Amino acid sequence: MKATVLHDIGDIRVVDVPDPVIAEPTDALVRIVVAAVCGSDLWSYRGLEKFQSGDRMGHEWIGIVEDVGSHVTEIKRGDLVVAPFAFSDGTCPACRDGVQTSCPAGGFWGGRNGGGQAEAIRVPFADATLVAVRADVDDALSRRLLPLTDVMATGHHATVLAGVTRGSTVVVIGDGAVGLCAVLAATRTGAERIVAIGRHPDRLRLARTFGATDVLYADEAETAATVVDWTGGGSAAVVECVGGQSALDLALTVARPGGTIGSVGVPNGVDHVDLYRLFRANVTLRAGVAPVRRYLDALITDVLAGVLDPSPIFTTEVPLGDVAHAYRAMDNRQAIKALIRPS
Repeated sequence: MKATVLHDIGDIRVVDVPDPVIAEPTDALVRIVVAAVCGSDLWSYRGLEKFQSGDRMGHEWIGIVEDVGSHVTEIKRGDLVVAPFAFSDGTCPACRDGVQTSCPAGGFWGGRNGGGQAEAIRVPFADATLVAVRADVDDALSRRLLPLTDVMATGHHATVLAGVTRGSTVVVIGDGAVGLCAVLAATRTGAERIVAIGRHPDRLRLARTFGATDVLYADEAETAATVVDWTGGGSAAVVECVGGQSALDLALTVARPGGTIGSVGVPNGVDHVDLYRLFRANVTLRAGVAPVRRYLDALITDVLAGVLDPSPIFTTEVPLGDVAHAYRAMDNRQAIKALIRPS
């Protein structure tokens, strides 16, 4: 079968690899219908995270089950399934506590595990990991479901960490796919005022579409002071979706005393945290990788009900053979997020 691998920095290739097979009785084999390129894929693509040449790529995908192991009872052949970006056994203390990304037996797609930017994939712990969609799924619905595998659930997780509630005010820092989905998540929660901060006019326009009541530019000197003024001393809820030092510093500046920052940006390039600022102002910093499986059922329900549609984050679509173009487009900020069709 065909699969995407990272050969070297900036060198993405589609190569022939062995077809996946059932290795454990809890496995499933899934034919991938649609996949995506994530902003976090760019860290290794740019050489900012360690990788081995030939590492499989892609952790956002949905597909059709083609075979299951003898111990799989909930997932059936022919099911269309949504996969979180991490697989987990569903039985350990971390899974029972809703932190499936910390499952000791689990792992993440890509690297030496199967990658989602491929024609097919083996899924460990299929019953605990996959969610079957009991509905007729066309291309449009596939596009709406695909962001739930990572960026929509991660944006939602950020709002949970920050304590966003109905009627509240929230500041969202970052206009990538996760930041935009955090705006959408805050809208879904019922936040009354949503201030989106980014760098790109087209993305901030989409933030408005997703429910942002105000937009500001991160590079403008007066942005932090404007937020503090608008919110009467800072926001009680701040969502940080970048992972860079300047974004975290901005989050600390615009958080009001007693407020909470929910940080889900992969912290590459963060050299320090102003602990004294947190201490002096009683600001809480909650950070972590999103346990997507914890949120999938509710998010899928809303997509199927027609009340949640994150699909506008996909601004380019390519066949699997052109996946290198998708990486270049995202790396050059010519696309917010790229959708991949294996066939």
